[in-house]
Amino acid sequence: MIDKVADNRVEKPERRLRAGGSTAEGKAAARQVYPARDESSGDGSMRLMDEVVSRENLKAAHRRVVRNGGAAGVDGMTVDALLPYCREHWPRIREELLSDAYKPQAVRRVTIPKPGGGERLLGIPTVLDRLLQQALLQVLQPIFDPTFSDSSFGFRPGRSAHQAVSAARAHIRAGYGWVVDLDLENFFDRVNHDVLMARVARRVKDQRVLRLIRRYLQAGVLAGGVMSARSKGTPQGGPLSPLLSNVLLDEWDKELERRGHQFVRYADDCNVYVRSQAAGERVLASLSRFLRKRLRLEINRDKSAAARPWQRKFLGYSFTAQQEARLTVASESIKRLKAKLRQVFRRGRGRSLGRVIATLTPIIRGWVAYFRLSEVKGHLEVLDGWLRRKLRCLIWRQWKRPRVRVRKLRRLGLSADRARMSAYNHRGPWWNAGASHSNLALPTRLFRRLGLVSFIDEHRRLARSL
Repeated sequence: MIDKVADNRVEKPERRLRAGGSTAEGKAAARQVYPARDESSGDGSMRLMDEVVSRENLKAAHRRVVRNGGAAGVDGMTVDALLPYCREHWPRIREELLSDAYKPQAVRRVTIPKPGGGERLLGIPTVLDRLLQQALLQVLQPIFDPTFSDSSFGFRPGRSAHQAVSAARAHIRAGYGWVVDLDLENFFDRVNHDVLMARVARRVKDQRVLRLIRRYLQAGVLAGGVMSARSKGTPQGGPLSPLLSNVLLDEWDKELERRGHQFVRYADDCNVYVRSQAAGERVLASLSRFLRKRLRLEINRDKSAAARPWQRKFLGYSFTAQQEARLTVASESIKRLKAKLRQVFRRGRGRSLGRVIATLTPIIRGWVAYFRLSEVKGHLEVLDGWLRRKLRCLIWRQWKRPRVRVRKLRRLGLSADRARMSAYNHRGPWWNAGASHSNLALPTRLFRRLGLVSFIDEHRRLARSL
């Protein structure tokens, strides 16, 4: 999975797909760039690299990389330039891959803010290396994925965060009223290469593939114009990293299964469900030892705990304290949403109300689509009221002067005395946005007429489709 961390977007996906072979001319070009698989190498266990560089596999990888888009790597090449580059250089690249001579370029280090504070480090490979990593992923995923635990949901075909949250709810309703919430400390930056490669080598015998994966793990990092080597970690940003993380953590899953625990894991976010606090404390201590000894990973003690499920959050959700453990949106998720919407309102002070609402609409719909499993509606109604008040506050600020406010309020139906009293009350915009004169002049139906999406209405619409 390639994280889209920059705004230097290239051409639309439809045009890129045409460049990748969706037309007859494109298909002919792709056949020249990605020749047919070489069947002349040795037995099947040693021919995995031939599968990687096969024409059909690379065509599928190219389509995926183009669809994902994303920022350029250290060489500055965009996704749009990938096919012309491969058309010219693919014979050499293919020969280097088959002869075990290919060396990946360094990744470009970027940072994005974490939802809970701090920064997350990403490594953006070049588009060529993203293509090759995607080609590797498509060959390796069918080898590893069928052996993964049924309790693992992250970055797997046909599995989702919603399934993970639903599985967690099922464990709680089955009587496991305590959760061991485990947070791995800087997991993607601390992965031990030797430990990881030993687990990959259990299923992959083609030494060319193994050495190529290790080279990707050890590729240098370019940050601030300075190149540095990497001796541990699998940087987020490349298509191969999620699969490699699952390969490493699968041993953790198997250990939890061996002990008979009820658990749910999504990438490096794992919750183990037990029946008492004492059992939770024991599990937390023993799993910490296991991770340190077997996988050389550390648990973040400040973020890990044995607690009640409604005292923790999982993938943005939390649970009610009732016995039926209803799903609800975690308070931290609501805070993050409000922070994102406040940025829209700050940028909207000089824009029309219709444009601001048009910007809000996809954010609201995307957020509700993710939290559509929530069984508690109260917070959605509160969000609707907060959003309308923010819009009224924005309008009040845009009116600026009291005499403008008088004129606008009268035009919206208030009497002359009421409009004058409201405009000259010397209160701030937020207070006025919640006052009765703003609700009378700017009713809910006005915002709906302008296209404002309601959190509660959108949730009901999606709930009916489930």
